[in-house]
Amino acid sequence: MPTARLSAATSLLSAVAAGVLLVGCSASVSVGKSTPKMSADKLATILAEKLAETTGQPKPDIACPEDLVGKVGTTTRCTLTADDGSTLGVSVTVSSVEGDQINFDFKADDKASPAAN
Repeated sequence: MPTARLSAATSLLSAVAAGVLLVGCSASVSVGKSTPKMSADKLATILAEKLAETTGQPKPDIACPEDLVGKVGTTTRCTLTADDGSTLGVSVTVSSVEGDQINFDFKADDKASPAAN
């Protein structure tokens, strides 16, 4: 039944993408440093929490490749991975920085990529 499993994972990723598109998604975090920077792990955790809130689904598995520097316009791409290995990209853009607080917007891609064989 690989097809049913793939369909379920694709449905989950589609729900995440649709949920993110329907809600003006943004987040902020206070990082407590003179040069604001958010670790890749913290960014991934916040994204997972926000996506779970938005979609009403369990927290997805998200990985971010780099720390997010607190400079307006800075971008990074994180990856949401479903249980079947399919992935969905999530773009993150710093929208403002207030002292040590980094505010950012994020948007999930419209389409998931199938799992690598």
